[in-house]
Amino acid sequence: MYRIAMISVHSCPLAALGGKETGGMNVYIRELSKELAKKGCQIDIFTRSQNPEVPTVVPFKKGIRIVHLKAGPESPYDKNQVWSHLPEFLENMERFTRDEKGAYHLIHSHYWLSGWIGAHMSKRWKIPLLHMFHTLAYLKNKATRALGEHEPDARVEMEEKLLKQSDHIMVSNQREKGQMIWTYGVPTDKISVIPCGVDPSLFRQCDPAQSKLHLGLPDKRYILFVGRIDPVKGIDTLLKAIKVLKQKLATVHNVHLLIIGGDKDHADSPTGSEMHKLKQLTATLGIKNMVTFLGSQRQDQLPYFYSAAEVCILPSRYASFGMVALESRACGTPVIASKVGGLSSFIQNDVSGLLIPEGDEVSLAEKIHLLLTQTSFKDTLASNARSRANEFSWPVISRQVLSLYQFLQKERTKSASTLITPSPDILEESQAVLHT
Repeated sequence: MYRIAMISVHSCPLAALGGKETGGMNVYIRELSKELAKKGCQIDIFTRSQNPEVPTVVPFKKGIRIVHLKAGPESPYDKNQVWSHLPEFLENMERFTRDEKGAYHLIHSHYWLSGWIGAHMSKRWKIPLLHMFHTLAYLKNKATRALGEHEPDARVEMEEKLLKQSDHIMVSNQREKGQMIWTYGVPTDKISVIPCGVDPSLFRQCDPAQSKLHLGLPDKRYILFVGRIDPVKGIDTLLKAIKVLKQKLATVHNVHLLIIGGDKDHADSPTGSEMHKLKQLTATLGIKNMVTFLGSQRQDQLPYFYSAAEVCILPSRYASFGMVALESRACGTPVIASKVGGLSSFIQNDVSGLLIPEGDEVSLAEKIHLLLTQTSFKDTLASNARSRANEFSWPVISRQVLSLYQFLQKERTKSASTLITPSPDILEESQAVLHT
């Protein structure tokens, strides 16, 4: 079976979820790798070392190793700063694979930083590069322009190069494929649409009352947000919607918002700074008694939070797919989401969830109120969404990815035994490319 070099430079798939640099992509890489390993693949996941106390190689599951490579300070720092340290990562990756006498059939890179590494290693090893962006800077910049946030020009330029240099591109929804074809002129047969997955054995419906008891939550009616504490997630819109909803509580009592994500105890971190702003906003809006910031939570606890909640909100300004929506739906909790990106591609409005205009707190408040007061409609949405959960199970998704691996490997190398060991002079080449 295939040996895969999985690359996730800036974020380790084992990192705690909810931080500025951790989220759906971490879950995606971890869960996909687990399923591919069950099918016989051997996978090395290359990521940046963020703690010198962690060994270079950490066995994860049978057939999977996490390989931590030095690239700049061995501590958390903004992912945009990783760009200047990529040559060091590249050198260490080449050295590791040479010393290990490793060779791979295919490279699967995630996010633009990893794609830069993957493009070099693909050229050196003469094996296919499959790249997944997860988000595109060009589209993200359009969505977040009003926030004053801007992805670096180096990222925009690199993504355009990667669209040409990669052997194949994988996206999670048809809308993203169409955007790549329309904006960048990528040939349609160079892009495969394979959605993200969910683990239905973990994310399953639990009794709401028992879930609240398990979590130690008071018996209230909960609205839930799960995700990174990041301006792009639109949490400010959700808080403003709670303010609007507060005016309608004559018919709805005991409502409380739970926000999962980030580090609620470290205000000096990137997520802590954003969380501080959001907590200030709750005070300004007069809704402090209706909102609880829970920080990051273990993944095995999330099904209980989803089950305890009456509705899960994804008010994102931009989203490639939205794995939280899959998890919530699998647990039988209806979703209200912004009509953006991948969210609008797999949520059928009024059928498997509700869609609202991005940034519209009034519309969001109205939809929340609707589900809190129309129980039969809420139950119908939840049932419709839950019935399709198995279509997005990781075993199903991993079979599609493996089929794509097989196709690409056959196309690029006609013999499965043709494995190329990397050459030692890659750093000099990488330095030159970095400055072009």
